[in-house]
Order: sequence, then structure tokens, then C-alpha cells
Amino acid sequence: MTNPTPALLAECSATELLALYRARAASPVEATREVLARIDRLNPQLKAYCLVDAESALRSAAQSEARWQRGAPIGLLDGVPTSIKDLILTAGWPTRRGSRSVDPDQPWEVDAPATARLREAGAVLLGKTATPEFGCKGETNSPLNGITRNPWNLSRTPGGSSGGTAAAVAAGLGPLSVGTDGAGSVRIPAAFCGNFGLKPSFGRVPAYPLSPFGSVAHLGPHTMSVVDAALMMTVLSQPDARDWTSLPPDARDYRVGLDDGVRGLRIAYSPTLGYAKNIHPEVAAAVERAVRELEALGAVVEQVDPGIADPLDICTGLWFLGAATVWSGLTAAQQAVCDPDFRAEVELGAALTALQVQQLHLRRGALGSHLRQFMQGYDLIATPAVSVPAFEARPAGHSPMNPEAMLGWTPFSYPFNLSQQPAATIPCGLTGDGLPVGLQLVGPMFGDALVLRACRAYESVRPIARPALDWAR
Repeated sequence: MTNPTPALLAECSATELLALYRARAASPVEATREVLARIDRLNPQLKAYCLVDAESALRSAAQSEARWQRGAPIGLLDGVPTSIKDLILTAGWPTRRGSRSVDPDQPWEVDAPATARLREAGAVLLGKTATPEFGCKGETNSPLNGITRNPWNLSRTPGGSSGGTAAAVAAGLGPLSVGTDGAGSVRIPAAFCGNFGLKPSFGRVPAYPLSPFGSVAHLGPHTMSVVDAALMMTVLSQPDARDWTSLPPDARDYRVGLDDGVRGLRIAYSPTLGYAKNIHPEVAAAVERAVRELEALGAVVEQVDPGIADPLDICTGLWFLGAATVWSGLTAAQQAVCDPDFRAEVELGAALTALQVQQLHLRRGALGSHLRQFMQGYDLIATPAVSVPAFEARPAGHSPMNPEAMLGWTPFSYPFNLSQQPAATIPCGLTGDGLPVGLQLVGPMFGDALVLRACRAYESVRPIARPALDWAR
């Protein structure tokens, strides 16, 4: 690519930045300064970041620049500006989890595995991205941080719970970020903000501490290109003994085979999963076009449902139980300052009996078994990512909390948290109002590389576009 002006470095992908560093056409300090300037300009309106540490980022960038000048980068992400969702421990910075109940004035000495791997790879850590309290919902608002907004339209939500992460990446406030996904929390914001988000197979990206919401919670990358996500996965998937649920060490470079295409891959195209209703017509049409483009690239597409019932009550039941678990560890003073939405989830979770919880786990097991068997006949499942475009950005506690209000509008995401399969969202068009639409591709368990490969094939004919950010001019 041509040498961009510094004003465009913030819009470069990580892969492009690394090529510029290698050619000495740009430096990590230049890129970091430009991203920080953009954060200063845009974040007051977006509220994508809840913490920015410019001094630390520039110090890290200077160290990276010195390594590049010696021709000795320390890792795959050396000098790339990167952010981390505020549910993930980061030494030296508070991890407040979007909650006023968390005291920032305490020792913060531990890096979560994802943070540690990013540091080891040389990433320049910019700060923490906003989340709803304890990652509890599919919108990013909280009494602590206020309302995070969508860079395509400030009146709309970026989704959640990785809404700050998605908004930051889409707006050019750092090309890489790590999110978490317990019921769609990577894929919902990626769909609403028009970027790429991957929920890897459970355990592929180690976590510590494990989520109080249990084994539905995954960590994964947010990027503006599939190649960047493959690069991040190569870093993030390295082992960490603190996560006893993590998969065996993975020496894979996820960039290898990324451009092998989809010819011959068997795709089960399920527009509704057999139960989803009230799908926005522009969403349905955009996803249909995307699937036909995959077919034109050589995929073998069959329109078929996987034969499952809506597992909304399984997902929300286990989720609300997790909320009650977190609540039980808070003092009365801490509880008093919590988000009303989180409090409502707690009440629903506290009402579950032990027998009901056990029945939810058994039903989850049956769902996972069914989907594993279904995937024996297909390489991928294609669905809409979310049934609607981004809706109005609203404050915490705006309406009563119940399973339908929490996740009824995202019926395609949570089944694959329950089954732990890899699933990704990639933009596949815009509505008439200029809002992004996402295509979801789901792979078999441990088929993370296959999901990335298929998304890369689609990206090769439909590159991901950034929002115009007209509101910032």
C-alpha cells in the first residue's frame, strides 16, 4: 500500500500497520499518537473507552519503535494499538466491570491470560473499553459509564456487552480489541457496529478468572478484517495453566490456509433456526444475498434448519443464576449502587430451585449433543447475526427485564454459547437507514480456522467498510 499520512494511520488494519513498520514507512509512536488523538476527539461522544492511559501507551509504543529500528520485534503484534474490554484483568489498571460496586482504589497486579498474551506479542495497550455492569446485557449502558453509542449513528446502541470494544474498533480508536461473549456479546456489537467479531470454541482462548456466568462465556477478537482476527487468534490461543477448562496447547498459525476459500464446503443456511420470528426484512434480505455470494464462490448451500427449539429459557436461566451468584458476593452497600437491570436479573436467578438449574443443564447437554450430530452433515451453519439492526441507545433500567427483553431480539447468538461452537459475525450490507447488517457463520466444535476461512472468503468479495463518522466533522 502507499505510505499513508499520519491522519490515516488510525484507519489502518493491524496487518497494514505491521507492514508499514517493517518497511519503516510509519512507526508505532506515530500510529499510537494518531489513535490517541482520535480517541480524544471522538470518545467523549461515543463513550467507547472507560479508561485511556496515553502515557503508558506512548511509552510502550516508544519501546516497540526501538525494537523495530533494531529489526527485532518481539511478537506478532509489536506496536499495534489495542484495547481490552473492562471485564478482563489488566495489571496497573482498574477492572471495574462496568460497576460502581467495584472499588478502583485497590491493587491491580494481575493480567488475565488474554492481556498477558497481548503484552508478550508487543501490543500497545491503550485502555479499557466500556461494558454494561458485569457484562449483563446486550446493550452497553451503565450507571458507571453512561451510554455507549454506535459510530454509524449516535442515536443507536452499539449492542453489548462488548459494545465499547466494537464501537472503538469501528471508529478507528485502535484496530484490535478483545471482547467477551456469554450470549452473543462479541457478535451482537460486531453486527451493530459493522466489524468482524469471533466467538471461538469454548476454551480456545484461556480465561482467568473464569466467568461467574459459567461455561457459556468466551473471549474473542474484534477487528476490521478477518486477517487481523486470525492474527489475534494466533496470539490469544496460546495456553495458560490458570484456566483448567482451556483446550490443549494450540500451535496453529490461524493465517495459514486463511485464503483457501469455500469451494466444496457444505453450508446449512437457516434463516430462522426454525423458531426465530420478527426478523427485520432488510436483515433477512442482506443475509440471503450474502449466502448466495458464498454459493457463487463454490460453497454447497442447503436451506435447512438444525431441528432445535428456542433455548432462550436455558440461556437466560443459567445467566440469571450467574447474576445471583455475583450478587451474593456483594455487600449491601455495593448492591445499593448496582444497575437496576442487573438487580432484575438477580431476582429472576434467585427464584430458580436447584432442581430447575439441574434440568437446565440437562437440556443444555441435549442441545449440544443434537448440534454436534447435526454438524456431522455440514461444515458451517449460516444465519443472520441479529434479527434487527441497531436500535435506540437507551439508559440503564429503561424497561422491565425479562428473558424476551434481554435476548429475544438476538435469537441466533445464544444457542451457540450453550453449544460452545465457534461462531463469527461479518458485515454483509447496510439497511436503507445506513445501519450495518451481520452474517453469522457457525462452525463445528474446534472448527475455528474453518470459520475464519469462510469469513475471509466472503470478505474477499465484500470488504468491510468503516462508518463515515459524519457526526464528528
